[in-house]
Amino acid sequence: MLIQFSVKNFLSFRDSQALSLVRAKGDELAASNTFQVDVLGKASLLRSAVIYGPNASGKSNFLSALQTMRQIVMESAAELQPGEKLPVAPFRLSQAARNEPSEFEAIFITDNIRYQYGFAVTEDRVIEEWLMAFPKGRLQQWLLRTWDEEKESYDWRLGSNLAGEKKIWKATTRDNALFLSTAVQLNSEQLRPIYDWFKQTLRTVNITAWHSSYSAHLCAVDKNEKQRIVDFLHVADLGIHDVEVKEKLFENEGLPNYWPDTLKKGVGQVIQGRQTLEIKTLHLDSKGEAQFFDFKDESHGTQKMFALAGPWIDSLDNGYILFIDELNDSLHPHMLRFLVNLFNSKSNTKNAQLVFTTHETSILHQTLLRRDQIWFCEKDRENASKVYPLTDFSPRKGRENLEQAYLSGRYGSLPYVKPFENNLTRNSNGDG
Repeated sequence: MLIQFSVKNFLSFRDSQALSLVRAKGDELAASNTFQVDVLGKASLLRSAVIYGPNASGKSNFLSALQTMRQIVMESAAELQPGEKLPVAPFRLSQAARNEPSEFEAIFITDNIRYQYGFAVTEDRVIEEWLMAFPKGRLQQWLLRTWDEEKESYDWRLGSNLAGEKKIWKATTRDNALFLSTAVQLNSEQLRPIYDWFKQTLRTVNITAWHSSYSAHLCAVDKNEKQRIVDFLHVADLGIHDVEVKEKLFENEGLPNYWPDTLKKGVGQVIQGRQTLEIKTLHLDSKGEAQFFDFKDESHGTQKMFALAGPWIDSLDNGYILFIDELNDSLHPHMLRFLVNLFNSKSNTKNAQLVFTTHETSILHQTLLRRDQIWFCEKDRENASKVYPLTDFSPRKGRENLEQAYLSGRYGSLPYVKPFENNLTRNSNGDG
């Protein structure tokens, strides 16, 4: 369960920016859109949150920050070699920021314990790493690692509550690797739940309309999962009666039509001859007879709903945290509402959480989302991104049209479109 994620000095984010999934004041939709966690006492968490903002405001970068944090946790010790660069990019529009580390922190709950874990890194090394645990609500400092520029070495504080071969883990941790990741590679059972939270529970999904391999794989390997995906498509009223998935050798014709020929050729040379999954959808004609269609002939919206079916079902089954960019792309507003409501529901018994970005304003309605579930992203005068919640504006409960107020500019985070003159038109003097 995610409580809060924050990022600083990464891509378009200069100052520290945080997204909180802690329930604010207000009892609207509390039974469906929030849930109680024992370790938080009286506090509750939100089942979903949405981020609005104009193009290039930083919405995608915020999700990229979370994905980058997850990547560093998973790969810094296992994949990177000594001297290899860490995948960070600081805010480039400030000379001072360009020379500072990027910083990431997540506060979350796993195995009924609250953790606060984060790190600050440059491309070359970890500058700082910290971990606090709160078993039974009591603070324990497990790790504090800080780079001392003058001594060119690390200062370490490994708490007495952290068990295991701490000296070995410390000595083995490279400059470009996290202590957490290194210790888990060396069999720290106490730290493994934290690592596994990033690896298994936290899911960042980048789904295009044609990329449906995960859902297709579930259909191919498990008849029960296939039926659940078909039922998902039935509920979405897409006219699909069944789905057929078969293995076949890859052919270039299976690539998206909108890809350039040079890209198709390059990809084809890499994966030609490998096994791939062929997807066909079954529709019933007016006489009730089955007619099969190639998946590529379905609409982009249908393709995306199929692609989302697997991750949606999987997340709700296992209580995963799902981050998705541009969820509304190619989807009707009713389909978007359907997807969000699957998380905002009492039937979400594993307390899965959804965070997504969108431009679709029709779901800005207080019968679907609580006021604390709505966030905005925009850039300031120095082109640095910031995120902030709707609750900063104290909208009136049940009495304020949120969509209308947003589109009128009350909450900011709208694009400013300048007047455009067609410079291709010749002027009165006939100049080109």
